[in-house]
Amino acid sequence: MNWDTPIGNLAFVGPVYSKRLEKLEIFTIADLLYHAPTRYEDYTNFKKLNTLHEGDIVTIKGRVSLSKNLYTRSRKQIQTIKIQDGTGEMELLWFNQPFILRQLIAGKEVALAGTVIMGNHGLTLSAPDYELIRDSKSLIHMGRLVPRYPETQGVSSKWLRSRIAPLLDNFSFAEFLPSQILQKYRLWDIESSLKALHFPQNLDQSASALQRLAFEELFGLQLLAQFKRKQWNVQQVIKPFQIDEIKMQKFLDRLPFTLTGAQKRVAAEIIPDLKNITPMNRMLQGEVGSGKTVIAALISYIAVENQKRVLFMAPTEILAQQHYKTLSQLLTPFGLKVGIQTGSIKNIGSRGKKQETGKKEKKKESYDILVGTHALLTNTVQIPDVGLIIIDEQHRFGVRQRTLLRTKSQTPHVMTMTATPIPRSVALTLYGDLDLSVIDEMPVGRLPVKTWVVPKEKRQNAYLWIGDKIRKSKRTERIFIICPFIDPSESLKTVKAAMQEYEYLQKQVFPEFKVGLLHGKLKSRAKEIVLENFRTGEFDILVSTPVVEVGIDIPEATVMLIEAADRFGLAQLHQLRGRVGRGTAQSYCLLFAVDNSARLKNMEKVSSGIQLAEIDLKLRGWGALFGFAQHGHNKLKFAHTVTVMDIDKAKQEAVRLIQSDPQLSRNIDLKQRFISGTIAEIAPD
Repeated sequence: MNWDTPIGNLAFVGPVYSKRLEKLEIFTIADLLYHAPTRYEDYTNFKKLNTLHEGDIVTIKGRVSLSKNLYTRSRKQIQTIKIQDGTGEMELLWFNQPFILRQLIAGKEVALAGTVIMGNHGLTLSAPDYELIRDSKSLIHMGRLVPRYPETQGVSSKWLRSRIAPLLDNFSFAEFLPSQILQKYRLWDIESSLKALHFPQNLDQSASALQRLAFEELFGLQLLAQFKRKQWNVQQVIKPFQIDEIKMQKFLDRLPFTLTGAQKRVAAEIIPDLKNITPMNRMLQGEVGSGKTVIAALISYIAVENQKRVLFMAPTEILAQQHYKTLSQLLTPFGLKVGIQTGSIKNIGSRGKKQETGKKEKKKESYDILVGTHALLTNTVQIPDVGLIIIDEQHRFGVRQRTLLRTKSQTPHVMTMTATPIPRSVALTLYGDLDLSVIDEMPVGRLPVKTWVVPKEKRQNAYLWIGDKIRKSKRTERIFIICPFIDPSESLKTVKAAMQEYEYLQKQVFPEFKVGLLHGKLKSRAKEIVLENFRTGEFDILVSTPVVEVGIDIPEATVMLIEAADRFGLAQLHQLRGRVGRGTAQSYCLLFAVDNSARLKNMEKVSSGIQLAEIDLKLRGWGALFGFAQHGHNKLKFAHTVTVMDIDKAKQEAVRLIQSDPQLSRNIDLKQRFISGTIAEIAPD
């Protein structure tokens, strides 16, 4: 049994529990051992029965003297158990759990924990946690700090403890972090750390375990990044790109705008990469609307001039279509052919004509640039001579997906783009396998979006103001209204949902205007129609979920109203705010909050996404950067409270180790733990 042993091979797990554990992302022995508790219940202090008071949270133990089943008038069952401990007697209650009677039979000794309440026959515990006391076994669920884990249906914390405790006793732990690193940072060994993670004697032990596991997590990410970078840098492109300065300048001169200083600086960083024999592997980070796609168009033009084709991958059809339109506008005047292929759109060329079925393959190969979604990963998309791959919002794709895209060509240049604001120091350490360029300047003439946190009492005034704006503009301006949910939430009744709000706004608030609805459950074609109607003015107002966070470019949109803004991180709010202010008119962002958080005031004062990300980092910790579960971000289990300095230490150690042992041949256990399991995910290039 080792780290990679399938969880189904563990005793008392089997196929049924294996399927349930998949929902907790537990597939192997390592996943189970690293399944971190969210908190601990303090069940260390045993109390005698004669010392209990109503409201006490207690742990007790005693011998069962009586167990019986009672029935209410409605035929519901109540299980009553009496225990004695030499100082007194107590009756315990469970409801509709008849199996309790088969376990807690007279004469058995048991430990229990719960809150003392006043029952019909005196003080009692209702449905307490319990564990039978056996002479040969130490207690797992009582008499200690008891871990509570993330759970799923059919898998309780008690069940997880019952599997983890014996595994910790029987697993053969082999330390894989180099001893010099453990000594340098005073880190615990892996066996002590995992035992203290699950069953610490005190909270100090838990903190020491988390310190080791957090460093290990960061170090593992950095080691993999540096290993990948090393593999990448030894590869060579078939032929370095030649840069025709005259043609490139003609391309720039024919753009309908002048590049910003930041765009020129980024271009000067990227172009030398294309002239190297080593393939480019660069991330381009830039504000929403800062002009990343123009840089993508420029290097696509250079690639095609070098007789190479370009694949451009986006995470959603909306974003793919936006890029397709922009690239077509910029590149077709130079004779380049731009195509698009998504799940619902196939073989559409830059002139907007469907390709003839009989000449499908030939026509596909005629594209200079093919834009698409995951559809580009299919075996049917085979394009020769791909020399450049551009991946937008790269964190939304898994490693395997990015790898599949790279296999479409031999040693292509790769540029990934992101509008997710990440502090530069963080990006440099997290994306250790990538070179980084940042566009930190907005296009000339772009007005900052005025942002206001709107108190509850001014909601109606805000609606009146929106109505006036639409009328005064003669219905040329568009309004976004964002709701966190599609349907109402039973547990969060104060948070507005898109479908319900759409009905209310159309009928009660804006009956004279046309209101549209957009959400993730709509099919791709329906989304396109809604967006096109909004773009052309069929809808004045669009009620939407955050599905519009990226990929929407409608210059007429001037107001972004966000409901329950306190439920979003500052970085995501900034992304949503970026949907307006893309034209010449002054634009506005209105933030309504269930809880008028002071954190939102930063949106009024700060217009830089990177600055907001740094504020989020300070206020919310690393969850602000790694909490985008819906975006496929890395989900850190232990390192979510670390600092940039911690990441930098992990990176320095990883760089040092790879430099001294490039293939990790002297650190086989380390390679097995962090590299071997993911080696297949590293692209052949």
